[in-house]
Amino acid sequence: MPDSQQTDAAQALDSLCARYWDFQCEERPLAAVMGGATVESDIVFREAPADHVRRAATARGMLAELAAIPQDELDPTQLATRDMLARDLKALDDALAVHADLRPSLYPLGIEFTLGSALGATSLSDSDSAERYADRLLGVEAALEGIKESLRAGRDLGIRWPRIVIDRAMAQIAGTISAAPGDSSYMAPFRRIERRPDPCTSQAAQALAAVEDGVHPALANLARFMADELGGDSARETIACTDAPAGEGWYRYLIEHFASTDAEPDAIHAMGLEEVARLTALCTEAASDAGFADDLAGFRQALSADPAQIAPSADALRERIECLSKQIDGRIPDLFGRVPRSTYGVKSIPEALSVRLPPAYAQPAPADRSAPGIHWVTSLPERLPAYMHIPLALHEAWPGHLMHVALAQEIPGLPAFRRHGAYRNMASVEGWAVYSESLGHDIDLYDTPARRYGVYESELWRAVRLVVDTGIHWKGWSREVAVAYMMGHLNLPEETLATEVDRYIGYPGQALSYQIGNMSIRQMRDDAARRLGSRFRLRDFHDCLMAVGPAPLAVLAASVDRWVAGQTA
Repeated sequence: MPDSQQTDAAQALDSLCARYWDFQCEERPLAAVMGGATVESDIVFREAPADHVRRAATARGMLAELAAIPQDELDPTQLATRDMLARDLKALDDALAVHADLRPSLYPLGIEFTLGSALGATSLSDSDSAERYADRLLGVEAALEGIKESLRAGRDLGIRWPRIVIDRAMAQIAGTISAAPGDSSYMAPFRRIERRPDPCTSQAAQALAAVEDGVHPALANLARFMADELGGDSARETIACTDAPAGEGWYRYLIEHFASTDAEPDAIHAMGLEEVARLTALCTEAASDAGFADDLAGFRQALSADPAQIAPSADALRERIECLSKQIDGRIPDLFGRVPRSTYGVKSIPEALSVRLPPAYAQPAPADRSAPGIHWVTSLPERLPAYMHIPLALHEAWPGHLMHVALAQEIPGLPAFRRHGAYRNMASVEGWAVYSESLGHDIDLYDTPARRYGVYESELWRAVRLVVDTGIHWKGWSREVAVAYMMGHLNLPEETLATEVDRYIGYPGQALSYQIGNMSIRQMRDDAARRLGSRFRLRDFHDCLMAVGPAPLAVLAASVDRWVAGQTA
């Protein structure tokens, strides 16, 4: 076929991708902020029902344009981009059929968390950008009205929220606004420029007033709205997302969205049971190596009773993770040929939020590298024993989330929606992070039975999620049954596991992404090693995956297959 035809198809795809990214930036400004794009609008987010209808209509039009581009005139990278764009656009349209637009996330990733993470990562380059940022904070109150409108429309349709989700969401908002306005994440962009010649003092004062008089009161008002209109008799005691209008379709939609698979919930549940059995055997093997022959319970009890496993304070825990992270960073060149230009730091989650948040999470660096990524760790050391430090550091920082997202932002030639759309491909992002935990074996970090147990327990945790998430949302498990199952298989405090279960209740399907993605990436590595034999190089395999960036699992697998074919040619 003539090269000009190939160029025409590629140009048409590039143009559509650019328009889609502009559309994303306009419709979801927080995504643009995280992508380092300049956002002129003061609107922070658009989440009213009419916004979702408008987005779906635009997506249908773009899908029609995409279908007209000849696929046989695109190269493999362009085909992957085409498939990812089609998936994104289809999801916007499919969401309406299962009333996703009327079920905004309340917990654990409520709007207060998303706002704090995205706005707190904003880069202020000059007084104009600082002025826009302060104006954007003033727009939060109006934007929250759109979320209330969606919640009311859902309630009128018959969508009722589990009582535990409403209670947790209100408590999380209360924890967020308990911080002094000047110490809040919303003021982080100004704290980062305090030592610059122009610290934008007047704009910082405007922003502080906006947080104090606008953002915090608006969030408090949202919590009152939840209590008055979603709680009480409007809430339900059942916890399955399927116990709602279009519930089964909603759960299947979430499985595909988060886990990048069309597998049936029953099949995922069975897969989880098999994985739990496999990983429990590995935990038992580590216990035997520690002198507890076939006595996993005894080994767990000994670990729990060992005071050396718990850091004496939040500061001490953070310092230990910082030292460990530096040790890991020194081994990264053994595993990767390419590393990001950005960097990261370790910070403690405020204690008021630590009770309701995971033991650790990652906040990626802004795309323009104006600030570091942050590996947040709990201020409650008892929630993060020493045997879990290595897998969590590998998972959240390098080579896990912070490195994965940073590398994706630096991939040359990819359209912006791919470079900045990591968390629309959760199975790839979370699967990679769990797979990264296993890389501690490749660089000899798991050199004691307790540390080996730690990485097996960590993966077991993710396997248990396959069972519990489908158990809750498909098989009718109660909260008590779910907590008891987790307690029977994991060596974590009951309070921690109860918080985990509440997370699965409030965020259906997301917990499936970890182990499904991990198993898929592990299978890609095993297949590549088998096919290449002595020619297999782990660094090259990892660089192949990182060159694709976060993507649906099928796109990753096809890219690895092409890489292997190229190695054997």
